[in-house]
Amino acid sequence: MQVNPNGYPQTHDPNWGKPVAPVMMVKDWLIVSLIMIIPLVNIIMLFVWAFGDGTNPNKRNYCRAALIMFAILLGLYLLIFIALASVIAGLGTVEY
Repeated sequence: MQVNPNGYPQTHDPNWGKPVAPVMMVKDWLIVSLIMIIPLVNIIMLFVWAFGDGTNPNKRNYCRAALIMFAILLGLYLLIFIALASVIAGLGTVEY
């Protein structure tokens, strides 16, 4: 730990001098939420905001997290669908 000329410990801020992203206002989040309601447009906009240039880092991270959750849920739904379809398909072949 470094000590400044006054004898107090000096802390180092690793983000010092880096540009700070503008704060997204409530209005901005409402617009994002309204766009997420529209089918198909929401998925397209998630990809645009997640991987496009010039997007606010807060919105970019939100969109990336939403895409990860979407992929996980899609995988779970497919797994459940395949399991149920195999059970249903197997019921017709049972012999007594």
